Amino acid sequence: MRTLPAVAVALALVLAGCSAGYQGTAAPGTTPQPAGTDAATATPEPSTPTSPGTEGSVSSFDFADPPEDRRGWEDGVWYNESLAISPEDGLNGTELNATVARSMARVEVVREAEFTERVPVTVINRTTYRREFAGGNDYTETFRAFDNAKFEALFLIGEDRDALAVQNDNRGSNVLGFYSPARDEIVVVSESQTPTLSTEFTLAHELVHALQDQHYNLSTYRAGTRDAANGQSGLIEGEASLVEDRYRGQCAAAWDCLNVSTTTNSTGGDLHIGVYFVNIFPYTDGPGFVASQYRQGGWAAVDGLYADVPASAEQVIYPERYGEDPPTNVSLADTTSGDWERVRPEPTRPGSLRPAYATLGQSALSAMFAYTLYDEYNRSGVVEPREWLNVDADGDVNASDPLNYDLSVTNGWDGDRLHVYTSPGAGTNETAYVWRLAWDSPAEAEEFAAGYRRLLAHWGGERVSGSPDHWRIDSGPFADSFYLEVDGDTVSIVNAPSREALGEVYAGYTPPS
Repeated sequence: MRTLPAVAVALALVLAGCSAGYQGTAAPGTTPQPAGTDAATATPEPSTPTSPGTEGSVSSFDFADPPEDRRGWEDGVWYNESLAISPEDGLNGTELNATVARSMARVEVVREAEFTERVPVTVINRTTYRREFAGGNDYTETFRAFDNAKFEALFLIGEDRDALAVQNDNRGSNVLGFYSPARDEIVVVSESQTPTLSTEFTLAHELVHALQDQHYNLSTYRAGTRDAANGQSGLIEGEASLVEDRYRGQCAAAWDCLNVSTTTNSTGGDLHIGVYFVNIFPYTDGPGFVASQYRQGGWAAVDGLYADVPASAEQVIYPERYGEDPPTNVSLADTTSGDWERVRPEPTRPGSLRPAYATLGQSALSAMFAYTLYDEYNRSGVVEPREWLNVDADGDVNASDPLNYDLSVTNGWDGDRLHVYTSPGAGTNETAYVWRLAWDSPAEAEEFAAGYRRLLAHWGGERVSGSPDHWRIDSGPFADSFYLEVDGDTVSIVNAPSREALGEVYAGYTPPS
C-alpha cells in the first residue's frame, strides 16, 4: 500500500483509537463468553472501593456514600476517587467492577446525565474477538452480490474480492470495543494476550452508548442505507467521541486514571484504508457536529437531536445544514432489457431495514476519491493530500478532526441512488449497476463528473472512441465498461461487463459515434 510518508504515519496514530461502536460487530445471536485467561468480566453487582487518595483538591472532598444515588457516584465509587488496584497483571473481578463504577460516575459528570442501571463489561483479547465477533454473518447470495457492487462502485473493492470478508477483516484488525443494545452489555478488546483494561477511554466511549440506550433506546434507531446510517451515527458516535475527548482531558488535568502498557497481540490481518475511511466517518466528523449543537444550547440541545437525527452524512459534515438541507429523494426507474434483473437483498435479521437500492452519500464519495492517495497502483491521487488531510503548517494531522470529507469534488451532493443488476448470461459473479447522483447545481454536477473521469483514468480507464462519457477499464479489479450521462444537476453512471451490456442495463445509453 502506498502511503504519504510522515503524514500517513501521523494519520494512523490519530485514528488508532477511533474504532469503538454502539452496534457491535458480532453475528446476531452470539454472546462473548469468558474462557480461561481469554476474558475478564465485570458483573453488575456493586463493589466496595478502597479509601480515596489525597492528591490535590481531592483531599477535602467528602467521599462518604450519599443517602441516594446522585450524579458522579456509582456503586460506592466517586468520580474523583483513586482506586487501589494492580492493573499491570490484569484486573480481577472486584477491580474491574470498581473501575467500571468509577468510569460510569465520570461519564455522568462529563455528560451531565445519570445512569439508571449498571452495564456488564467483558474484556477479551483480540484473538477472541476475531474468533467470536469478526466473522461474517450467514449472508444470502443476493445480499453478498449487492454489497460487493456497492464497494465496486466506490472503487474500493474489486470483483476479485469479497466485500463482506474485507470489512470483517477490517473490524478484526481495529475495533477496540462495542456496546450491544440487544444484550445491554459492553465488550472491550484488549491488545494483550491476557486481556486487561489498559486505559479507561474505550470503556468510557462505550459507557456513553449504554447511557444513550438507557435514555433513548438505541435499538429504535435503524437506517436502511449507508448514508442514513452515517448521518445517524454522526450523532451517536459523535456524542460518545466528544465525551471521551473531554474525559481524556480530565485524566490529563485532574483525575487519577488507568494507564497501563500492554504487550500487543500479533493477530495478522490487513487494514483496507479505503473501507476504513468509509466507516470511520462518524468518529471524525461526528464530534464536531455534536459540539456545534452543544455550543448553541448545551447538553439539552444535544438531547433534542435524538428526536430528529441527521438525515445524511452531509448534515454532519456541514452542521449548519442540519434541519435545513434534507437530501433529495433521487428517482431512478429500471429500464433493463435482455435477461438482466434487479438484485434485491433480503434483510439480514427480522425487523431490520433493507431497501433494494443503495444511497452512499457524500462521506462515501469522499472516501472513494481519497483512496486514490493510498491504493497500491502508485499513480497520482485524484485529490490533493492536503485537501483530504487536515494538517497544520508543520504537517501535523489535526487530532480531533483528521480527515476532510468536504472535498470540492463532492461538496454539493444532494442525494444518490444505486441499483444493482445481475444476468445469468453475463458470467460468474458478474453484476452491473446504475448510479444516479443529484447535485445542488449543474455546475457542481459537472465538477463531480470531471472528477469521476479522473477517477476512471486513475484506475486504468481509457476513453472509447475519444468520447468523454464512454470508458473502458480492460484489466485489474475494476475491469468493466462505463457510461456517464450528465443532465442538468444530475449525473448517471452506468457500469456493465461490456459495451453491449451497457445498453441492456440502461435504456438511456447512447453508443459512442
